[in-house]
Amino acid sequence: MDRFIFLMLACILAGFALIKVPLSWSFFASLHPIIHFIGVLAVLIFSLVLIYKGIMAILGKHK
Repeated sequence: MDRFIFLMLACILAGFALIKVPLSWSFFASLHPIIHFIGVLAVLIFSLVLIYKGIMAILGKHK
């Protein structure tokens, strides 16, 4: 399978990890809204890229 696809899946998992990371008792507790936003943004962007690549593969227009 293409390494690019595995990279996108790893980025989605990293986004979910940023969403779920417990920061309540750490130094980064004040950054929780920013870290949560970055995680959601990562999941959305990389999921959309995977959907786009899948549609292009179905239509036969992939590289």
